[in-house]
Amino acid sequence: MNAAGHGGTPAILVMAKPPRPGTVKTRPHPLLSPLRRAALQAELIRHTMELATAHTPRTYLAHAPDDGEDAISTAVPAGVRLLVQRGEDLGQRLAAAVTDAFADGGGPLLGIGTVAPTLTAGHLTAAFAALEHHDVALGPALDGGYYLIGVRAARTSLFALDPEVWSTGRVLAATRALADGEGLSVGMLRPLRDLDTPEDAAALLTDPALPTPIAALLQPGERP
Repeated sequence: MNAAGHGGTPAILVMAKPPRPGTVKTRPHPLLSPLRRAALQAELIRHTMELATAHTPRTYLAHAPDDGEDAISTAVPAGVRLLVQRGEDLGQRLAAAVTDAFADGGGPLLGIGTVAPTLTAGHLTAAFAALEHHDVALGPALDGGYYLIGVRAARTSLFALDPEVWSTGRVLAATRALADGEGLSVGMLRPLRDLDTPEDAAALLTDPALPTPIAALLQPGERP
Protein backbone atom coordinates (compact mmCIF):
# COMPACT_ATOMS: atom_id res chain seq x y z
CA MET A 1 0.00 0.00 0.00
CA ASN A 2 1.48 3.29 -1.07
CA ALA A 3 1.76 6.07 1.47
CA ALA A 4 0.64 8.48 -1.25
CA GLY A 5 2.95 11.20 -0.11
CA HIS A 6 0.98 12.09 2.99
CA GLY A 7 3.93 11.81 5.34
CA GLY A 8 4.30 8.20 6.38
CA THR A 9 3.37 4.56 6.03
CA PRO A 10 -0.42 4.13 5.97
CA ALA A 11 -1.69 3.07 9.38
CA ILE A 12 -4.77 1.30 10.70
CA LEU A 13 -5.96 1.83 14.27
CA VAL A 14 -8.38 -0.68 15.80
CA MET A 15 -10.38 0.16 18.92
CA ALA A 16 -11.41 -3.00 20.80
CA LYS A 17 -12.52 -4.50 24.09
CA PRO A 18 -10.84 -7.72 25.29
CA PRO A 19 -12.83 -10.95 24.80
CA ARG A 20 -13.79 -11.45 28.44
CA PRO A 21 -16.96 -13.42 29.33
CA GLY A 22 -19.77 -11.24 30.66
CA THR A 23 -18.26 -7.94 29.51
CA VAL A 24 -18.59 -7.96 25.71
CA LYS A 25 -21.31 -8.31 23.13
CA THR A 26 -24.17 -8.37 25.63
CA ARG A 27 -26.67 -6.88 23.16
CA PRO A 28 -26.33 -8.65 19.79
CA HIS A 29 -27.89 -11.94 20.81
CA PRO A 30 -29.45 -12.52 24.24
CA LEU A 31 -29.57 -16.28 23.50
CA LEU A 32 -25.79 -16.51 23.40
CA SER A 33 -23.98 -17.50 26.59
CA PRO A 34 -21.31 -15.23 28.09
CA LEU A 35 -18.63 -17.65 26.90
CA ARG A 36 -20.04 -17.65 23.37
CA ARG A 37 -20.19 -13.85 23.35
CA ALA A 38 -16.55 -13.71 24.46
CA ALA A 39 -15.63 -16.17 21.70
CA LEU A 40 -17.53 -13.98 19.24
CA GLN A 41 -15.58 -10.90 20.36
CA ALA A 42 -12.29 -12.79 20.04
CA GLU A 43 -13.20 -13.84 16.50
CA LEU A 44 -14.26 -10.28 15.58
CA ILE A 45 -10.89 -8.99 16.82
CA ARG A 46 -9.03 -11.76 14.95
CA HIS A 47 -10.94 -11.03 11.73
CA THR A 48 -10.39 -7.27 11.99
CA MET A 49 -6.72 -7.54 12.86
CA GLU A 50 -6.11 -10.04 10.04
CA LEU A 51 -7.57 -7.54 7.57
CA ALA A 52 -5.55 -4.67 9.03
CA THR A 53 -2.19 -6.43 9.22
CA ALA A 54 -2.57 -7.82 5.69
CA HIS A 55 -3.18 -4.28 4.45
CA THR A 56 -0.32 -2.41 6.10
CA PRO A 57 2.58 -3.33 8.39
CA ARG A 58 1.68 -0.40 10.63
CA THR A 59 -1.27 -1.46 12.72
CA TYR A 60 -2.36 -0.44 16.20
CA LEU A 61 -4.85 -1.82 18.69
CA ALA A 62 -6.08 0.52 21.42
CA HIS A 63 -7.39 -1.09 24.61
CA ALA A 64 -8.77 0.27 27.87
CA PRO A 65 -6.17 0.91 30.59
CA ASP A 66 -7.68 -1.63 32.98
CA ASP A 67 -7.70 -4.40 30.35
CA GLY A 68 -3.97 -5.00 30.55
CA GLU A 69 -1.85 -6.06 27.62
CA ASP A 70 -2.06 -9.75 28.50
CA ALA A 71 -5.84 -9.85 28.14
CA ILE A 72 -5.87 -8.24 24.72
CA SER A 73 -2.56 -9.36 23.22
CA THR A 74 -3.67 -12.99 23.00
CA ALA A 75 -6.19 -11.94 20.35
CA VAL A 76 -3.84 -9.98 18.10
CA PRO A 77 -1.04 -10.99 15.72
CA ALA A 78 2.62 -10.34 16.38
CA GLY A 79 3.79 -6.94 15.22
CA VAL A 80 0.63 -5.08 16.21
CA ARG A 81 1.45 -2.07 18.36
CA LEU A 82 -0.70 -1.80 21.49
CA LEU A 83 -1.96 1.57 22.70
CA VAL A 84 -3.71 2.38 25.97
CA GLN A 85 -6.99 4.23 25.55
CA ARG A 86 -7.33 7.50 27.46
CA GLY A 87 -10.41 9.63 28.02
CA GLU A 88 -13.85 9.68 29.57
CA ASP A 89 -15.91 8.99 26.45
CA LEU A 90 -15.44 7.39 23.05
CA GLY A 91 -14.60 10.70 21.41
CA GLN A 92 -11.79 11.45 23.86
CA ARG A 93 -10.46 7.90 23.55
CA LEU A 94 -10.46 8.08 19.75
CA ALA A 95 -8.74 11.47 19.79
CA ALA A 96 -6.01 10.21 22.14
CA ALA A 97 -5.40 7.01 20.15
CA VAL A 98 -5.26 8.88 16.83
CA THR A 99 -2.81 11.36 18.38
CA ASP A 100 -0.62 8.50 19.63
CA ALA A 101 -0.63 6.76 16.25
CA PHE A 102 0.29 9.91 14.34
CA ALA A 103 3.05 10.71 16.83
CA ASP A 104 4.46 7.26 16.09
CA GLY A 105 4.80 7.83 12.36
CA GLY A 106 2.42 10.16 10.57
CA GLY A 107 -0.42 9.15 8.28
CA PRO A 108 -2.73 8.58 6.52
CA LEU A 109 -4.65 6.62 9.14
CA LEU A 110 -7.86 4.61 9.26
CA GLY A 111 -9.70 4.16 12.55
CA ILE A 112 -12.00 1.13 12.80
CA GLY A 113 -13.75 -0.92 15.45
CA THR A 114 -14.54 -4.63 15.55
CA VAL A 115 -18.32 -4.43 15.11
CA ALA A 116 -18.57 -4.50 11.30
CA PRO A 117 -18.04 -8.20 10.51
CA THR A 118 -18.58 -7.78 6.75
CA LEU A 119 -15.69 -5.32 6.50
CA THR A 120 -13.30 -6.42 3.74
CA ALA A 121 -9.91 -5.48 2.36
CA GLY A 122 -11.81 -3.71 -0.39
CA HIS A 123 -13.29 -1.26 2.10
CA LEU A 124 -9.83 -0.46 3.48
CA THR A 125 -8.44 0.02 -0.02
CA ALA A 126 -11.35 2.31 -0.89
CA ALA A 127 -10.80 4.34 2.27
CA PHE A 128 -7.11 4.92 1.58
CA ALA A 129 -8.00 5.79 -2.03
CA ALA A 130 -10.55 8.34 -0.79
CA LEU A 131 -7.82 9.98 1.29
CA GLU A 132 -5.91 10.62 -1.94
CA HIS A 133 -8.55 13.22 -2.78
CA HIS A 134 -10.23 14.09 0.52
CA ASP A 135 -9.20 15.17 4.01
CA VAL A 136 -11.53 12.66 5.67
CA ALA A 137 -13.01 9.29 4.70
CA LEU A 138 -16.14 7.98 6.40
CA GLY A 139 -17.69 4.51 6.23
CA PRO A 140 -21.33 4.94 7.24
CA ALA A 141 -22.99 2.32 9.42
CA LEU A 142 -26.65 1.58 8.82
CA ASP A 143 -27.50 2.70 12.36
CA GLY A 144 -26.35 6.28 11.77
CA GLY A 145 -22.83 5.86 13.11
CA TYR A 146 -19.69 4.99 11.21
CA TYR A 147 -17.61 1.82 10.99
CA LEU A 148 -14.52 3.62 9.69
CA ILE A 149 -13.00 7.07 9.79
CA GLY A 150 -9.91 7.93 7.79
CA VAL A 151 -7.79 11.07 8.16
CA ARG A 152 -4.68 12.39 6.46
CA ALA A 153 -3.71 14.39 9.56
CA ALA A 154 -4.50 14.12 13.27
CA ARG A 155 -7.87 15.89 13.07
CA THR A 156 -8.85 15.19 16.65
CA SER A 157 -11.56 17.86 16.55
CA LEU A 158 -13.64 15.41 14.47
CA PHE A 159 -14.18 13.39 17.65
CA ALA A 160 -15.34 16.34 19.78
CA LEU A 161 -18.99 15.32 19.84
CA ASP A 162 -21.27 15.68 22.85
CA PRO A 163 -20.69 12.48 24.88
CA GLU A 164 -24.40 11.66 24.66
CA VAL A 165 -24.28 11.70 20.86
CA TRP A 166 -21.92 8.72 20.71
CA SER A 167 -24.69 6.30 21.73
CA THR A 168 -27.18 7.59 19.14
CA GLY A 169 -27.77 7.42 15.41
CA ARG A 170 -26.54 11.01 14.99
CA VAL A 171 -22.80 10.25 15.07
CA LEU A 172 -22.24 10.26 11.31
CA ALA A 173 -24.22 13.45 10.70
CA ALA A 174 -22.56 15.23 13.62
CA THR A 175 -19.10 14.21 12.41
CA ARG A 176 -19.84 15.41 8.90
CA ALA A 177 -21.03 18.71 10.34
CA LEU A 178 -17.74 19.11 12.24
CA ALA A 179 -15.79 18.39 9.05
CA ASP A 180 -17.88 20.85 7.06
CA GLY A 181 -17.37 23.48 9.74
CA GLU A 182 -13.60 23.13 9.38
CA GLY A 183 -13.74 23.20 5.59
CA LEU A 184 -12.60 19.58 5.29
CA SER A 185 -13.61 17.51 2.27
CA VAL A 186 -15.20 14.14 3.04
CA GLY A 187 -15.17 11.00 0.92
CA MET A 188 -17.97 8.53 1.68
CA LEU A 189 -17.60 4.75 1.48
CA ARG A 190 -20.23 2.07 1.05
CA PRO A 191 -22.44 1.56 4.11
CA LEU A 192 -22.15 -1.55 6.29
CA ARG A 193 -24.17 -3.04 9.13
CA ASP A 194 -22.71 -3.00 12.64
CA LEU A 195 -23.29 -5.97 14.93
CA ASP A 196 -25.01 -4.25 17.84
CA THR A 197 -28.49 -5.77 18.29
CA PRO A 198 -30.35 -9.07 17.84
CA GLU A 199 -31.86 -7.56 14.68
CA ASP A 200 -28.35 -6.91 13.35
CA ALA A 201 -27.36 -10.50 14.10
CA ALA A 202 -30.40 -11.85 12.25
CA ALA A 203 -29.76 -9.62 9.23
CA LEU A 204 -26.05 -10.44 9.10
CA LEU A 205 -26.76 -14.18 9.19
CA THR A 206 -28.55 -13.76 5.83
CA ASP A 207 -25.60 -11.82 4.33
CA PRO A 208 -23.30 -14.00 2.19
CA ALA A 209 -20.44 -11.63 3.03
CA LEU A 210 -20.51 -12.66 6.71
CA PRO A 211 -17.38 -14.73 7.45
CA THR A 212 -18.21 -18.36 8.25
CA PRO A 213 -16.48 -18.43 11.70
CA ILE A 214 -18.49 -15.39 12.83
CA ALA A 215 -21.73 -16.82 11.45
CA ALA A 216 -21.12 -20.06 13.37
CA LEU A 217 -20.69 -18.15 16.65
CA LEU A 218 -23.88 -16.14 16.08
CA GLN A 219 -25.92 -19.33 15.87
CA PRO A 220 -27.32 -20.42 19.24
CA GLY A 221 -26.34 -24.03 19.87
CA GLU A 222 -24.87 -26.57 22.22
CA ARG A 223 -21.37 -25.14 22.33
CA PRO A 224 -20.37 -22.65 25.08
